[in-house]
Amino acid sequence: MRSLLIIFISLLFIGCGPAKKDTLIISCNEWIGYSPLYYAKEKGWLDKLDIKLVNVVSLGENMGLYDVGRSDAFTGTQYEYSLMKNKDKTLMPIILLDRSFGGDMIFSNKSIKEMQNSNEKIDAYLEMNSVNNLLLKYFIEKYKIDKSRINYINKDQAVIETLQSKKFSSKTVLLVTYSPYDAKLKKNGFHEVACTKNGLTLVVIDALYADKEIFGAHKKQFLALKKIIDDAVTVVQKNPKEYYRVVKPYLKGYTYDEFIVSLNQIEWINKNLSKELEKKLDSIRFSTADIIR
Repeated sequence: MRSLLIIFISLLFIGCGPAKKDTLIISCNEWIGYSPLYYAKEKGWLDKLDIKLVNVVSLGENMGLYDVGRSDAFTGTQYEYSLMKNKDKTLMPIILLDRSFGGDMIFSNKSIKEMQNSNEKIDAYLEMNSVNNLLLKYFIEKYKIDKSRINYINKDQAVIETLQSKKFSSKTVLLVTYSPYDAKLKKNGFHEVACTKNGLTLVVIDALYADKEIFGAHKKQFLALKKIIDDAVTVVQKNPKEYYRVVKPYLKGYTYDEFIVSLNQIEWINKNLSKELEKKLDSIRFSTADIIR
């Protein structure tokens, strides 16, 4: 299904004709930490830089577009970066965006204690080739849940958010997700059992990635993009209501109050990277040498 969607999106690009050589194409999935890019797009700032933003519904599709050459740069966590770097050794982080501080979470229809006191199978819905996999691994290890009980179901967030708790009354279900998809899952009867603030003590950061050749060819655009990302983050910090009004179409039905909650689930690192976090990134082989600061 995902492969077919990637092909379909690729055909759309072909149908629209080739982008200009100077156009920088960035693929981006829906996540609260990428919203500065949505804001810049809606304000027309990207057009002025000849940057095209392509929105997709999953981290896998995001990597897929980049992998087949339909985007020049992509957003993602350090997990997706490590996967893609195995294919392209010159891939590097260009712009840091945020650190998850509760924005990546695991939902369920059962409590952790109920899962621990049972031997039944657990249906786990997640994007397999993404940081979702890492979160689930940490979760089952921390709470000593036998890995053999996990039935891995690979679905993107657009599918996961449609699941209804009442339809799984006879099953145990885990849903690995992130903002802004969590609001819909709460309304669908699921509850949070762990997140990157409580229960999952792992570092998850988001950045924009490109290879060395693309960075060299579009360096001025990347430098200018860093500036407008900083400007967008300043807006959300000083005037969140206005920012919300602009990015609302990308937030999966989030109310303003839900949006404010989600902002407290991330830490912006576009300007300030603490020495402590930099050391942690070095320990997981995430180089910050080429980051635009």
